Amino acid sequence: MNHSLRSARAATFAYFILCGTTMGAWVVQIPAIEERVDISHSTLGGLLVLLGLGAFTGMQAAGRLTDRLGARIIVPATGVLCSATLVLPGLAQDPWTLAGALFVFGFCNGGLDVSMNAHAVHVEKAYGRPVMSAFHATFSVGGVIAALVGAATASAGLSPAASMTAVGALGVVLALLPARTLLPVEPTAAVEEPGPARAAKHRKTSGRIWLLAALAMMVMLCEGAANDWSALHLKDTLGAPASTAAFAYGTFAATMTIGRLLADRLAARAGSMAVLRHGAATAAVGITLAALTPWTWAAFAGWALFGLGLSGCVPQLFSAAGHADPSAAGANVSRVAGLGYVGMLAGPAVIGWLTHLVALNHTFLLLTLLCAITAVAATALRTGSEPTRETAASSH
Repeated sequence: MNHSLRSARAATFAYFILCGTTMGAWVVQIPAIEERVDISHSTLGGLLVLLGLGAFTGMQAAGRLTDRLGARIIVPATGVLCSATLVLPGLAQDPWTLAGALFVFGFCNGGLDVSMNAHAVHVEKAYGRPVMSAFHATFSVGGVIAALVGAATASAGLSPAASMTAVGALGVVLALLPARTLLPVEPTAAVEEPGPARAAKHRKTSGRIWLLAALAMMVMLCEGAANDWSALHLKDTLGAPASTAAFAYGTFAATMTIGRLLADRLAARAGSMAVLRHGAATAAVGITLAALTPWTWAAFAGWALFGLGLSGCVPQLFSAAGHADPSAAGANVSRVAGLGYVGMLAGPAVIGWLTHLVALNHTFLLLTLLCAITAVAATALRTGSEPTRETAASSH
């Protein structure tokens, strides 16, 4: 394996950490910014929709630009923009300026998200074996870094703007340093198929991409629901103290990270389809246990299984989208990631709406259904364009 490929992989890790850190730096400052701008929780919820809308828009734009100009240009550019615009929410003085700041920051963060995932697809293809899940694990590492920095700056008495400026400045440097080591643009091979055959192939690929996007929406809806409702489940349904309930999300996040560190090896050995199928099935068992058990310890076990099962699902879907047509990897990943992001934003709201009809723990049975559908539909990952064990062997 040549040095340039290893360098490109290391650079991709850096950009995933950068993306996770910048988003995390905003998340940890939400309470302070909400108080300073003097808005209610409901108003903040509406403003967060603008963050998601900006991210979705940025994903679609960056996907096409990455295919046209190459990741070596778009990934560093979006990394710089994402880092530079991080300070904007910290500088907001009222709901209107916060709304604009969140849309712009979301747009840039979404652009970085899709472009770095599209580049990760090309790195994975060059390696000839699954490496996508490890990249997604380092995104979570970025969130941990942001939490530590946020705690340190808060204890030092720094304002959100000062803290986010410091993280953003370091982010700009990190976005520029590894830019040269990204993989260069590869010219797209000329299509030799006749028009009708090419059109039929495009329709087949497009249909498969939208199926992958639908699965990503279901999986990420489950992830979004866990982010916002796992702790409340233990506190309100099982009567656990707030200090204990907080560990429900921590358990979910920990097993999610561990699972992503292991998923690449499992995918190389058993295939991406098996990782998605068995992972979704495991998640279905876990969330059903959490929903129905009367015991706190069993609920923890359920959330742990839920995180472990979901951990490898999204990376496999992103990877499959990119490999379906390498010449359009950015656009395809943007469709899957964009619809998945919609699911993640919708997850907490869907569960909240259902609590008007049934008890909170019973709403989680919807997540069981979505995981079961994903497990059944995992055959959508069957394709000859993904890395195989034979090509993996030849890359060593």
